Amino acid sequence: MSVNLKTTWLQCALVALLMLIGHSAAAEVYTYIDAEGNRVFTDQPRRNAKKVDVAPSNQIKAAPKKPSQASSAKTRPGPLFRYQLLRILAPEPDSTIRDIQGNLIVTVTNDPELQPGHTYRLLLDSKMYGEATRSPVFPLTNIDRGTHQLSVEIVDEFGRVAERTPNQPFHMMRISLAQKRLAQPCKTDDYGVRPECPIKDKPPEEKSSFLPFL
Repeated sequence: MSVNLKTTWLQCALVALLMLIGHSAAAEVYTYIDAEGNRVFTDQPRRNAKKVDVAPSNQIKAAPKKPSQASSAKTRPGPLFRYQLLRILAPEPDSTIRDIQGNLIVTVTNDPELQPGHTYRLLLDSKMYGEATRSPVFPLTNIDRGTHQLSVEIVDEFGRVAERTPNQPFHMMRISLAQKRLAQPCKTDDYGVRPECPIKDKPPEEKSSFLPFL
């Protein structure tokens, strides 16, 4: 029983000493046996004392500051802006476009005017054509012959569709030069000017048989 009490007393003494010197990261602990055979712990080095290895202090680190809601919260979209009017001006609905290269110009109008951060987006046969833009004029090139559907959207800065026109059909006729020449015959001044009237096809000018009187 005395051995256990002695051991317990030594443990308590060591804990108390460590608590007293625990505030210093550089504190060192020494132990030795005194004249009465008791083990003593101290922070003062002395003859015949052995240094005791002490584990690093288990200090609780301050929790990192959480970012404020104002800085971490993403910008939330406000109410969706609505337009009173969005309409395709050209080509007109169900119109026929005659172009050898399959080109045409699409123009739109809207009311009120286009808002900051908003862009137009053209859809050809329900697929996006080109890039979104703030210009209301869309040049289309090399469109296949046949019937197609046009639609225009206005999109806000969050990618939401603010307004969209209904699908509007048009018909592309890519007639050949021969067909165009047949529909509108070439005149003398058209050669070298109209693509279907090359200069090489220009008929020779008739020479006058009248000789000037000498």
